[in-house]
Amino acid sequence: MIANTHLAPAKVNLTLHVTGQRDDGYHLLDSLVVFPEVGDGLKVGPAPDLRLTVKGPFKPGVPSGDDNLMMRAARLLAERTGATRGAALLLDKELPHPAGIGGGSADAALALRLLADFWGVGLDALTDEDVRSLGADVAVCRAGPAPQRMGGIGEILSPAPRLPDCALVLVRPDAQVPTPQVFAALDRKDNAPMSDIPEGMSLGDFAAWLSSQRNDLLAPATQIAPEIETALTALRSLPQVLATGMSGSGATCWGLTAHTADAKLAAKAMQLRHPRWWVAPGGVFQADR
Repeated sequence: MIANTHLAPAKVNLTLHVTGQRDDGYHLLDSLVVFPEVGDGLKVGPAPDLRLTVKGPFKPGVPSGDDNLMMRAARLLAERTGATRGAALLLDKELPHPAGIGGGSADAALALRLLADFWGVGLDALTDEDVRSLGADVAVCRAGPAPQRMGGIGEILSPAPRLPDCALVLVRPDAQVPTPQVFAALDRKDNAPMSDIPEGMSLGDFAAWLSSQRNDLLAPATQIAPEIETALTALRSLPQVLATGMSGSGATCWGLTAHTADAKLAAKAMQLRHPRWWVAPGGVFQADR
């Protein structure tokens, strides 16, 4: 990662219950979102205008012009605050895309915070509607990296109870699952919400609770990309992994472990089995970290 950069951590849905659909087509969700110490890197520096340079292993396919979500966020912040200074954004793209882990949203959320500091302006100039216009996941990425319970279309946020210390190994199989196609294949859109997150869980209790919850997009995503089930089966076979699931609409899968060291061991095993897949381990941020 580029030196002296800030981390835009991946957004991981440990649960994702689809509870309804609005008249405008947006789906209603209930989700536990966490942020592991895995993500893109972003650095802001002086420039005569607003510009973006992208580096990193997942640079291909990332636009650097005004169609980039970070640039849209930056221009929106400048418009709302009257900021006239330029800025050079340097993005180290370490997260695959699209992958169900909110890489672009995380980048935009971090860009807003860093640019507000760099320009000396307030983020409170942005309304909730402004943030929603950038995408459904930008709000939760702004609220992180502490775990969040996310509802509505992504705009209803509340801090989750403190979770037990844990880590994740993230695995993205070599598969594409377009989000609109996944939602279109969803059989039912009025499912039961997530059960309340218990307070003071042990790691074992947390793993058991996660296993009793759902990602309602898993079945349709797996129909489109059977490699997702291959990844989950492989994760379940590892002794370090206590619970598994898929994030967002896929195709990234996660395995819960007790420690970052366990996540690294699991990641090494997965990478040896599937060298073409993206695999990354990292501890989960908590509210007091």
